[in-house]
Amino acid sequence: MTSTDAHPEKARSRTRLSRWGSRVRVPFALVVVAALLFAGSRLDLLPGFGDLFGEEIKDRTGPTLLESIQDLDRYEAASGNFQVVVDLEKDAKYLPDAIRGTRTLYVGAGTVSSYVDFGGIGEKSVQVNEERTAATIRLPHARLGEPAMDPERSYSVSKERGLVDRLGDLFSDNPADEHAVNKLAARHIGDAAKDSELTARAEKNTTGMLQGLLRSLGFTEVRVVYA
Repeated sequence: MTSTDAHPEKARSRTRLSRWGSRVRVPFALVVVAALLFAGSRLDLLPGFGDLFGEEIKDRTGPTLLESIQDLDRYEAASGNFQVVVDLEKDAKYLPDAIRGTRTLYVGAGTVSSYVDFGGIGEKSVQVNEERTAATIRLPHARLGEPAMDPERSYSVSKERGLVDRLGDLFSDNPADEHAVNKLAARHIGDAAKDSELTARAEKNTTGMLQGLLRSLGFTEVRVVYA
């Protein structure tokens, strides 16, 4: 009788353990890979591991193409700098925030310009007396341009994500979220520009520019009317 026959229960136990071990090899490997992906961005906090997953940046951008040129018949008379703190939260119905949901705190900075359109000025828009000493100019009211976001002064303060969203970030940078929060910041900045005195300042500066120009040409009385 061999030693295996003498202990049949031990032999069967070793066989089951061997089979079970072969089954858990693949899941265990997946766990290790997931752990590396999840913690790879934080290995630089440990001494000696900073260069293990170091990034090398290569700019492979192609040449910039000029699509069109437009002549602007307007006078940029004023510009305002704005900053807003956006608190954007997205929740899923019937699921707690710890499972599904995001909350982003974002500082958006940008500028809004105010201009007076000179494109519609015609002969009837300018009236001059016979002595050419007085002039009246009729212009449209100042308008606001689209908010121009400044990427150098805009940044995310914090971003809270649920478990499902964290797993999704492992395979995608999710640029749609960044675009959404930046677009929301631009909308708030545009609304703030409407409530500001930016257009009034633009009309005042335009009036001063035209008065200085025409007075240098010999006019003693210059009147600018906005309608």
